[in-house]
Amino acid sequence: MAEESDLERTEEPTPKRLQDARERGQVARSRELTTFAGLLAGGALLLFAGGGLAVALGDLVTRGLRFDRREAFDTQAAVTRLLELNTDAVLGLLPLMTAVLVIVVLASLLLSGWVFSAEPLTPQPSRLNPFTGIARIFSVVGLVELLKSVVKTVFIGAVAFWFLWTHAAEWLQLADGDLGSSVVGGMRRIGEGMLWVVGALALVVLIDVPFQVWNFRKELRMTKEEVRRETRESEGDPQIKARIRQLQRAAARRRMMANVPKATVVITNPQHYAVALRYEGGASAAPRLLAKGIDLIALRIREIAAENDIPILEAPPLARAVYAHTELEQEIPAELYTAVAEVLAWVYALDQQRGDIAPPTGIAVPPGMDPLADGPAAAAPRGARGPRTAGGMAGAQGAGGAGGGSAGMVAGVGGIDA
Repeated sequence: MAEESDLERTEEPTPKRLQDARERGQVARSRELTTFAGLLAGGALLLFAGGGLAVALGDLVTRGLRFDRREAFDTQAAVTRLLELNTDAVLGLLPLMTAVLVIVVLASLLLSGWVFSAEPLTPQPSRLNPFTGIARIFSVVGLVELLKSVVKTVFIGAVAFWFLWTHAAEWLQLADGDLGSSVVGGMRRIGEGMLWVVGALALVVLIDVPFQVWNFRKELRMTKEEVRRETRESEGDPQIKARIRQLQRAAARRRMMANVPKATVVITNPQHYAVALRYEGGASAAPRLLAKGIDLIALRIREIAAENDIPILEAPPLARAVYAHTELEQEIPAELYTAVAEVLAWVYALDQQRGDIAPPTGIAVPPGMDPLADGPAAAAPRGARGPRTAGGMAGAQGAGGAGGGSAGMVAGVGGIDA
């Protein structure tokens, strides 16, 4: 059952499939719409400009039936006059034909826009298969086209008959007038009748256009397997992409772990979080985050730090705050300057070999920085806190700092006299 479901064309065509069909010249078209537009343009022109056109064509016919003796016996003169009359006839009908042609072309572009493709002109032997043609005739589309043609013929024929019947007296009155007024009146009546026919055809167009769009998309429907195959071709195999992302994360993790030996201090949760910070005194305005992780990654960071004799300090709120608010290779936010300064003061004291230096305890972080702290302030957005400036870090350094490494930053902080 699953295989049968995958082979059924139940999925809507994707943008790529629609674009491929468009490149092949396969788009939604409605012949009724172009017919409607052509009749509408022709009827309107006959209604409003039919009189002038009739007069011009009548004068052309009069000139064509009048000739002198020289033209009757001179073949060259007769041919020249015939060419002149044909040219005048084309020029007289050119505005009407041009207007109708432009309207028809614009109407054909309404559904799918401009499409140029030479593929429909390519000979295809499958089109010569009589069985395919018979199947197309008796298909749902063929039956709908047949029904549409019958309804259209009956409906439009009824409208045309009604117009002729109700205007019969006006048609008969044209015979009582002079030739010029009768021709002008006749052209206007023809234009009016075409507009009535166009009005009837509009109902057919309102049905045909949605049907053509629906049928076009129905023919392009895809099976589930086709959708999956197209997704793999356009976006790549999901398994391969997942493998690439996995390798990328592993490479980034290796690079991060390679930076841990360069850290000045590692701050832990102590079990779940670990962050490695580096401070280079005058080389940077504030400590930078070299590595961070939770659980197994945090354990690995602590192991590397122990292997390289890097001080490790348990300060859960500070470890969580740095982890949550600092990206790799970025400086810590200004709100954590004071808390980190206490840690670096302890590290500096260890570097100076001042005996058994007890690690600082109870290091507090500002409200809203610890993601596990209670209260709505914990969810404060990053941009809502104060700006990160070098001046803020300088305030934590004190005026009497000395030495290198972390000494400049932590001088005079936490009771450590540099």
